[in-house]
Amino acid sequence: MKIAIVGAESTGKTSLAHDLTQAMQADGKSASWVPELLREWCDAHGRTPLPHEQNAISLEQAKRVNLAGPSDFLISDTSPLVTAVYSELLFNDRSLYPFALEHQKIYDLTLLTGLDLPWVADGIQRDGPRAREQFDAQLRHVLGHNRLNYTVVYGSGNQRTQNALQAIERASRSGAQPATRRTSAWKWACEKCSDAECEHRMFTDRLQIGLLN
Repeated sequence: MKIAIVGAESTGKTSLAHDLTQAMQADGKSASWVPELLREWCDAHGRTPLPHEQNAISLEQAKRVNLAGPSDFLISDTSPLVTAVYSELLFNDRSLYPFALEHQKIYDLTLLTGLDLPWVADGIQRDGPRAREQFDAQLRHVLGHNRLNYTVVYGSGNQRTQNALQAIERASRSGAQPATRRTSAWKWACEKCSDAECEHRMFTDRLQIGLLN
């Protein structure tokens, strides 16, 4: 089962990937983790990538996933789609989308990390709270417009990990539906519902109320 963790900056993607891998291994499952290439790249070069360098990063991130050894669960800390969205927002470059969208279809589950965690500075890699809100909105738009299923994960610390594990368990039981097939929304009586369909309805209802007022 291939799992992609995507989301804006400072939303706990790397921590979640690490914690999920540890939790699965502690439970006796075979799990591996593909780290985020961008972090390594920035550490090695002492700067963020230029527009013409984005594509190589996207391709290498996908290559690492494709070459990862066999395991029951493969967790990728971000995906080329994240690079594509950044390229559009930062450089007005949409050329990375075709490859990124096609690659995203290989994942059995896409977890999108919510904005409920406080923003924390991390050197040259982060732009600020307003930037992550803009990125989150655009990423959701791209996923929805291209009918790519995703589940939003909220909570902090162990609760966030447990919410993600529940989403993975649901996907495992359902036979890991193809990324582009929309299934009926899962019912969960919880104020921290992580089901993307439920969340879409929640925000749609709030928007409609706001417009009426």
